[in-house]
Amino acid sequence: MLTKFETKSNRVKGLSFHTKRPWILASLHSGVIQLWDYRMGTLIDRFDEHDGPVRGVHFHMSQPLFVSGGDDYKIKVWNYKLHRCLFTLLGHLDYIRTVQFHHEHPWIVSASDDQTIRIWNWQSRTCISVLTGHNHYVMCASFHPKEDLVVSASLDQTVRVWDIGSLKKKTASPADDILRLSHMNTDLFGGVDAVVKYVLEGHDRGVNWAAFHPTLPLIVSGADDRQVKLWRMNDTKAWEVDTLRGHVNNVSCVMFHAKQDIIVSNSEDKSIRVWDVTKRTGLQTFRREHDRFWILAVHPEMNILAAGHDSGMIVFKLERERPAFAVSGDSLFYAKDRFIRNFDFPTQREAQVIPIRRPGSTSLNQSPRTLSYSPTENAVLICSDVDGGSYELYVIPKDSFGRGDGSLEARKGVGSSAIFVARNRFAVLDKGNNQVLVKNLKNEVVKKSGLPVPTDAIFYAGTGSLLCRSEDRVVVFDLQQRLVLGDLQTPFVKYVVWSNDMESVALLSKHSIIITNKKLVHKCTLHETIRVKSGAWDENGVFIYTTLNHIKYCLPNGDSGIIRTLEVPIYITKVSGNTIFCLDRDGKNKSVVIDATEYIFKLSLLRKRYDHVMNMIRNSQLCGEAMIAYLQQKGFPEVALHFVKDEKTRFNLALESGNIQIAVASAKEIDDKDHWYRLGVEALRQGNAAIVEYAYQRTKNFERLSFLYLVNGNLEKLSKMLKIAEVKNDVMGQFHNALYLGDIQERVKILENAGHLPLAYITASVHGLQDVAERLAAELGDDVPPLPVDKNPSLLIPPTPVMCGGDWPLLRVMKGIFDGGRGAVDEEEEGAE
Repeated sequence: MLTKFETKSNRVKGLSFHTKRPWILASLHSGVIQLWDYRMGTLIDRFDEHDGPVRGVHFHMSQPLFVSGGDDYKIKVWNYKLHRCLFTLLGHLDYIRTVQFHHEHPWIVSASDDQTIRIWNWQSRTCISVLTGHNHYVMCASFHPKEDLVVSASLDQTVRVWDIGSLKKKTASPADDILRLSHMNTDLFGGVDAVVKYVLEGHDRGVNWAAFHPTLPLIVSGADDRQVKLWRMNDTKAWEVDTLRGHVNNVSCVMFHAKQDIIVSNSEDKSIRVWDVTKRTGLQTFRREHDRFWILAVHPEMNILAAGHDSGMIVFKLERERPAFAVSGDSLFYAKDRFIRNFDFPTQREAQVIPIRRPGSTSLNQSPRTLSYSPTENAVLICSDVDGGSYELYVIPKDSFGRGDGSLEARKGVGSSAIFVARNRFAVLDKGNNQVLVKNLKNEVVKKSGLPVPTDAIFYAGTGSLLCRSEDRVVVFDLQQRLVLGDLQTPFVKYVVWSNDMESVALLSKHSIIITNKKLVHKCTLHETIRVKSGAWDENGVFIYTTLNHIKYCLPNGDSGIIRTLEVPIYITKVSGNTIFCLDRDGKNKSVVIDATEYIFKLSLLRKRYDHVMNMIRNSQLCGEAMIAYLQQKGFPEVALHFVKDEKTRFNLALESGNIQIAVASAKEIDDKDHWYRLGVEALRQGNAAIVEYAYQRTKNFERLSFLYLVNGNLEKLSKMLKIAEVKNDVMGQFHNALYLGDIQERVKILENAGHLPLAYITASVHGLQDVAERLAAELGDDVPPLPVDKNPSLLIPPTPVMCGGDWPLLRVMKGIFDGGRGAVDEEEEGAE
């Protein structure tokens, strides 16, 4: 079992997978319904309106609806987009065990402890049929996926199949509603709408579950007699085919797998069992220590299952779906349907190469896990989990290539990992002795070598070298010299992807990617919340990789981003230009065309290829907040300017890049005091006096303007500032401007008008204005302040500025290739025309 997701909660009694989204509903014994995203492992929503346990829950195939049924005798229909219950269907008189939407009609089927099965029309919100006949609790009821049938299981030890064909006819024609009214009584007893087609008897105790096969005329049932029974049916009868024994307690739930010929059952004996439908034998058993299992769900389209138990639920897969493959130049070798196949990338042609015979196996996960290819010898080495880990070596004759009809004798051996390390040599891991056996193509041991760390898998690391994986580290080991060439601590590595020049390697673990050089010197690490699935290097040295739901890129400096979203997981085999070649989970070759503009643009910036950057700005549709944020973060505000239309963002970027002209244009558009102030600060930093003056004028910042004119030596404008202060009746402003101008009469006049006569007298006396001083002394009378003796007064005159006009070059701002923003590019293009 490959557990994909697990929850801890109250006992889970009902489960349902969404057909398209990675969602699962779990209904709990506590009365809560949980909606989980099993890919992300997050709880999306919870619905809590039932009183008591909720035993049944089911998603609608196409509408944003689900239905639930509980011990409060209520069936509730919910809209998960609106996060609420739309309505409640009442009619059952006891606990409701299961509920299910019909795949086509607006119907719900429900099974109850009141010994009846009811069919409801959820659009008209009415009960349209009551199926009676069971004489004990009805434990489950479900519609046939294609035919007009319902199967039910009851504690009366029977499984019943009901024909609901007449119900379909009746609801199809409005004229039949009149007929329906005349048969109202028989409706209630299943006389017209639904008739019992078969009663399947064979279980010795109450039956807990029965389910139809998705395509074949088969039924499977599980009961308290600890048996799983397989039944077959035709138009006239149904009969028992076989009994599957193995569970040691009540069988709670049993289902056919949607894609494979297997039955999955679970039980109160704390186990899940997998059975082969054709051989009717047990394939595998999964046990839990303390949890009884109650319910199973099989995804209708994907190879995943879910099981509910006493303390939560698990979402799991029975087998690995990743095809084993190896890329050699323009060729891909991969295992599919018991064949090694070849795919040629340039021509996109496929061919069967050789059959890999598999005798009837008794357990799952027998398909090849890894594949290694030697191009010079045309030899293929495949490893699988057969016999606890074994390999098979095939040397393919040149003439059989592409025909794939001859049966080749494989050379086999035991080993959990085997890979080619040279033209005609391959290494096999002997885990027990922690050593590597180097063998030739005749499968003879030519060398043994101990390993430097406890190794559980080996990967190719160039000719004569191995990458050895242990639990928390990887080591590059030279087999010839028996030397450790590199060592790095890592999370548990699942896959290893080398770049074309063998200079870089990506180590893929479940939730991270570590990129190093060939000697395992760390370059960067990426962390992903969603599981990492595959990856390949493109010709520019960018690592392209997939998670469960995205194709992403990683640049050499560790920057990453999303290229596109995926509906289903894929496994990348090769990246060529804008095309990604990949295998899907069914082993089919696909090609995905991507838009590489974003990461090529970022790579050009990283490598300082500014001519490419400018070219892409002119010719590409690059935009978006994320791109602007990236350029700002990486210190390219002047590049970001080319992508921005929002004036506030443009203003900020222009200031950051020192592009004062664009900043002025944006400030005019915004016309906000704060932006003018910030523009003034930047213009002052650059020494651009005209713009500083303009910014101060727009914000009416008179103090700063006066000081600017002082340092500029612009006495004419300082005189204007004095007049403005006078008009505004700003005494301090007047005084400062008079001081800056060295205008004594004005200063004395201001002090006198402000009532500071002693200060006015001293100022006039010190600066030789005798007439004014005498007039003021007369006004002061006895309060004339004494002047200091033996002091030489001097006149405060502003110093002559170094430059009397224009800007002063305090800071040189170089015009780069990117200056000018959108407008400049447009002008340049116009000029070119």
